[in-house]
Amino acid sequence: MSEPDDDVSPNVPEKEGEGTRCGFVALIGAPNAGKSTLINALVGTKVAIVTPKVQTTRAPLRGIALIGKSQIILVDTPGIFTTRRLLDEAMVEAAWGGAADADVVVFIADARLGLDDEAMLVIEGLEKTGLTAHLVLNKIDLVKREDLLATTRAFNERFAFGHTFMISALNSDGIEKLKTFLAEAVPEGPWLYPEDQVADAPLRQLAAELTREQIYLKLHQELPYASTVETEAWTEQSDGSVRIDQVVYVERDGQKKIVLGKGGQTIKHIGQAARRELEAFLDRRVHLFLFVKVREKWAQDPERLRMMGLDMPGRTGKS
Repeated sequence: MSEPDDDVSPNVPEKEGEGTRCGFVALIGAPNAGKSTLINALVGTKVAIVTPKVQTTRAPLRGIALIGKSQIILVDTPGIFTTRRLLDEAMVEAAWGGAADADVVVFIADARLGLDDEAMLVIEGLEKTGLTAHLVLNKIDLVKREDLLATTRAFNERFAFGHTFMISALNSDGIEKLKTFLAEAVPEGPWLYPEDQVADAPLRQLAAELTREQIYLKLHQELPYASTVETEAWTEQSDGSVRIDQVVYVERDGQKKIVLGKGGQTIKHIGQAARRELEAFLDRRVHLFLFVKVREKWAQDPERLRMMGLDMPGRTGKS
C-alpha cells in the first residue's frame, strides 16, 4: 500500500447496477463513549485509534463500510465536552460540523453513565442546531437490563430520537441490526469510493494517528494531551518496505525527557508498538524512526490545528 497524493481525489469507477446507496453517517457523543470502537466494528477493520483515555479523537476521520449495496461513510468526530483551550474548541466545532454535513446523525452514549451532564451537553447541542438524530446506547454488556430500560426511557423522554439501538461495540452485540438500519438510512446514489477502500485519510495522517495511539497507551496523566505526532517523510524502499519518519511534538523540555525515557527506552517501546500496528495496517514491512521535539503552545497554534484537519472555531458557524 503506497501513500496517495493528498491533493488528488480518489479515482472512483462508476458503480454499475441499480439500487446502490451512499451517504455520510456522523457519530457524535461525549468523549470515550465508544465512537471509534463502533466505527472499527462497522468497517470490519481498524481505521480509528482507540484508547481508554478521553478525547483520543482530535479531528474527524472517515471510515468506509460496505453493507450490501450501500456504502456508508462513517465520520468519527471528536468527543463533545466543555472546552478550555483553542484545540478543545476546534475539536468540538469539528464534531458539530461533521454532524451538520452528514446524511444521518447517530448519538452514541455510554449506557453505564445514563443521562449525565456530558450527555445533556450533546442533547442541548442537538436542540440548538436543530439536527435530528438516532440514539445508540453502547456498552450494554456492562449494564443490568432493568437499568438499561430505564436509561432508554430517560433519553427518549428528554429528546425525540428517531430510533434507539442497544449495542456493545467491543463485543459486536447489536451491530448487525444497526448496520441494516444504516444501510437503508443513507440516500440512494452511486458509491463515492472504491470498494476496497476502508478510510478517507492520507496514509501519512493514519500513520501518525497509530503512533499517537501508542503514546496514549504508554504514557500517563496529562502528557498525551500535550503531545502530537506528524509524519515528516514517507520513503518507499526497493524491497517493498517503507521508511516512515515521524516527529513527536511536546510543549516543554520536561515533557520531552518523559517521552524519551531513561536511555531512550520509552520512545523505543512506543516505536516498537507503533511499528507493529503500522505493519498490520499496511500489510508490509515498516522502518519507523521517531524523533521528539519541543514546540511550545502547539495546541494554541491555528496553523498546527489546520494541519491536523481542524477548522478554527467560528469558521463553520457552529458552537
